[in-house]
Amino acid sequence: MTTFTPAPGAAPTSRLIAAQTTYEIRTLLRNGEQLLLTMIIPVMLLVLFSATALLDVGTNRRVDFLAPGILALAVMSTAFTGQAIGTGFERRYGVLKRLGSTPLSRSGLIAAKTLTVIAVELLQVVVITVVALALGWNPHGDPLSAILLVLVGTAAFSGFGLLMAGTLRAEATLAAANLVYVLLLVLGGVIFPLDRFPPGARTALELLPISALTDGLRQVLQHGAALPARDLLILTAWAAAGLVLASRFFRWE
Repeated sequence: MTTFTPAPGAAPTSRLIAAQTTYEIRTLLRNGEQLLLTMIIPVMLLVLFSATALLDVGTNRRVDFLAPGILALAVMSTAFTGQAIGTGFERRYGVLKRLGSTPLSRSGLIAAKTLTVIAVELLQVVVITVVALALGWNPHGDPLSAILLVLVGTAAFSGFGLLMAGTLRAEATLAAANLVYVLLLVLGGVIFPLDRFPPGARTALELLPISALTDGLRQVLQHGAALPARDLLILTAWAAAGLVLASRFFRWE
């Protein structure tokens, strides 16, 4: 006869993080607004401006110019806008507080959210790349340089997304995150080249994280350049500032 001995205790941290990550991904992909923000809008912009003459990019092929910028937009939509809104409402409805009473630690929750962002970005990159290739995109350059830019850009946008979600009311986060999304889409070189702006404005706009990520990806994937040090430095500075501020001021309740 077999005797079963109870063994109470929490599951291993890795299993808790994996379970939370799976839950976060499923919740995000079931959310129509989040799906529109992270998948549908970037693909629509890529197809619309690549297939029509609405955009003048000089001697560049439109899809070659647009694809890196749309990839940068996808990173921002997930790491900043989507994460800020989602985390803001989780904070408002007490989800974060309840999770704090479970065996999943706060560091585990942050790890799960980070893995969720990376998983969704991977899906975005696959979808956008397939669509861009179908439109005639011919990427160049070192994929590892592009991956490094995306990872540092993700850290930069995540830091400020969490800072916004952890300091503002959920409704204010919703409005502010969407406003920032639209402004950076227009002013960050994603669709409209920055050389169309006056020199003074262009110098300031080039310091934005979306501009640095867009330009860096464009230098690598369109022109086949080596890792652009200036863009990487700008993204690193934004990442350091955002993560430090988020860790200092984020309120879980």
